[in-house]
Amino acid sequence: MPEGDVLRRTAATLDAALAGRALVRAELRWPDAAGIDLTGRTVLGTRAYGKHLLTRFDDGRTLHTHLRMDGSWRTYRGRRAPGEADPFVRALLAGPEAVALGIRLGMLDVLRTVDEHTVIGHLGPDVLDDDFPVERLPEVLARWAQDPRPTAEVLLDQTVQAGFGTIWTAEALFARRLWPWTPARDVPDPATLVMTGRELMSRSIPRPRPSRVHGREGLPCERCGSPVACGTARKPPMERPVFYCPVCQTAR
Repeated sequence: MPEGDVLRRTAATLDAALAGRALVRAELRWPDAAGIDLTGRTVLGTRAYGKHLLTRFDDGRTLHTHLRMDGSWRTYRGRRAPGEADPFVRALLAGPEAVALGIRLGMLDVLRTVDEHTVIGHLGPDVLDDDFPVERLPEVLARWAQDPRPTAEVLLDQTVQAGFGTIWTAEALFARRLWPWTPARDVPDPATLVMTGRELMSRSIPRPRPSRVHGREGLPCERCGSPVACGTARKPPMERPVFYCPVCQTAR
């Protein structure tokens, strides 16, 4: 599933193609939104929050999309885009200079901008927001303080803090040499762990960075040379893989 850095890049790409421009074509190929016409509306911009995208318009409405596991937004220069008729295209937004296609989207709805809280209000603070370190981190730490769940599961829980997925969960834990199944309430310095993940994710926004541990099962750990292992966080059907070094990240 795309993580916070991917959503930030996607939002920036949509802004470069559409922000400040009136749509000359708009198609929402989604059962609950098929009758909604956004043609003529000016795109104010797209905001990423956690794993959600909020594209706002000048008439006080927001197009809310979620990529889930396989979704993406792709932009093309010009008035037409290849693959517009593809059945996996769920949204088409065309400005005078570029076209954006929402492909395999996992969620789509149009709502009043003032009602955005109805789709993201259940989420914790977005770790990539500018105000996170000073204003929102204390709120996150309060949730960590008494949580008995494994640390990897708490990092993945979007209601605690929004933005981390399997990649940056694994990378943050590896960077801090923490065993992924340490109870969250027993982590000696959760603030440093969360902020480490935030920093790693932030560095990946301009361009993706290679993983140090995620996806490297069986390959040698770059620190100690031991084979990287892969465990599981959360219960079915919400389980997620967690890659870690069984030597560098031992239980304490």
